[in-house]
Amino acid sequence: MGVSMPAVLIVDDERFFRDAIAESLRQAGFTCRAAAGSEEAFAALDDRAVGVVVLDLPLPGPDGQGVLRRLREEHPAVRVIVVATHADQEDVLEALRQGASDYLAKPLHDEELVLAVRRAVGAFSIEARFAGLRQRLRALDLRMAALSAQAGAATGDDRVSRLGAEISAALAAVIGASKTSLMLVDDAGGELRVAAAVGADLEPDRMDRVAVGSGVAGVAFAIGEGIVVEDLASDVRFATRAPRERYRSRSFVIAPVPGPGRALGVLCATDRDDDAGFGEEDLALVQILARHVGHLLSEPVDASEAGGSREPASRTGELPEPSVTQTEPGWNPDADAELARAICDVLAVEVEPKRLVDAALRPVARALSAEPVSLYLIDNATGELRLEGQCDETGRGDRKSLPRQRGLTALVLQTGRVVATDRPQADPRFDPDVDTPESAVAGPLLCVPLSWRNKVLGVVRVFPKGGVAVSARTGEVLAAALSAAVRNVFLYRSLLESIEDLAEARREARGPTN
Repeated sequence: MGVSMPAVLIVDDERFFRDAIAESLRQAGFTCRAAAGSEEAFAALDDRAVGVVVLDLPLPGPDGQGVLRRLREEHPAVRVIVVATHADQEDVLEALRQGASDYLAKPLHDEELVLAVRRAVGAFSIEARFAGLRQRLRALDLRMAALSAQAGAATGDDRVSRLGAEISAALAAVIGASKTSLMLVDDAGGELRVAAAVGADLEPDRMDRVAVGSGVAGVAFAIGEGIVVEDLASDVRFATRAPRERYRSRSFVIAPVPGPGRALGVLCATDRDDDAGFGEEDLALVQILARHVGHLLSEPVDASEAGGSREPASRTGELPEPSVTQTEPGWNPDADAELARAICDVLAVEVEPKRLVDAALRPVARALSAEPVSLYLIDNATGELRLEGQCDETGRGDRKSLPRQRGLTALVLQTGRVVATDRPQADPRFDPDVDTPESAVAGPLLCVPLSWRNKVLGVVRVFPKGGVAVSARTGEVLAAALSAAVRNVFLYRSLLESIEDLAEARREARGPTN
């Protein structure tokens, strides 16, 4: 779910400095609270909206160090910026050891203050976002297990009627939407009908059908891809489609429900409980649930074997070219959810790009028994894909750079689609100098796109060991989770560039030194 901008709490016993700091931050767009001492500060922290504290170290009564220790114990997620004079360097070092996230020296410079608070707010928001995502992944895991248990007791003929309401309720609970539905395609393949819904005023059989290719749901089904619309009015894909009066929101998230040969239908959600727009993380959750639902509705499932092996099936929908030979070996949606959660755990801990990328790839290598697992981003200077990090115990590793116009790897970069194949060399677009690791040995390949702000900025390549291919559905889960890691990398680099620009501006303002 969306994370709103956290408030900033200013703790200083001198009113003049409290007011001055608050005024500077408010002018920069921050919401501020103020406290003269420790008791006022902790009373203000009962408001969960506070995410950053600007703390003056020399406080009366319990000193700033004592307040900081209590802050770290009772509110560990809150970012603390300590303020002190140059004479208090020992106190500053101790505060940083205790967990302060930053330090500002008196007298404060407005631009430096705003930049430090912006960094702290960004870090708090990222951690809060992924803490929420981990919680939702746990809820999704429980809901999928419950659906599997119910499916085990239902026959194929009545499975939709038995599971439909629970599927819609699971979707509503996991992404916090007040209106959700399961829509299934008719036998002719031309229309989607509502099979079950949450939050609707009408019974499902009285609700309008949607033509395939029409509306957000019909388009998502037709192209076989999930769609997230943050605001229907500003989305160029659907700008001419006005939201119906029965919807409170202009934001939608839709994911096809895969079946053998073609998609069975779609999962749809709108009207978030917090009135915010849906994002890519919401889409990733809906896609995981949709794949699980497709598995339950398509095949006989025993409750004790939910998520077990299945026959090969195509990806969601009838995909347009380019197509790639793909396999679906033993797809396990529960394992996919656990893998996504493991990656999100890394994102909440690591910040520095190299450590973050390497740590995010480790659970992929373990879960998929693969090496190397490598992440590439586009190098704007050379135009090539540059290796940013990898997980490989063999020491052979992956190639340091890759061309953007050759091989199946380039296909993923250009189309934004997953490639999952056990014999990549059988595809005419395979390039042995690109689609193999440094050892040049061809084998099963999983290659997924990395996207940010609707642009594909890189790829992750997975080379499973022992000749075992990986499901394309698992690749789609990885694409969503690892794209979040890429967003963190770019945000971190943007902050560093801001710091360097500020330092350069100050050097220029001071002029040449003798």
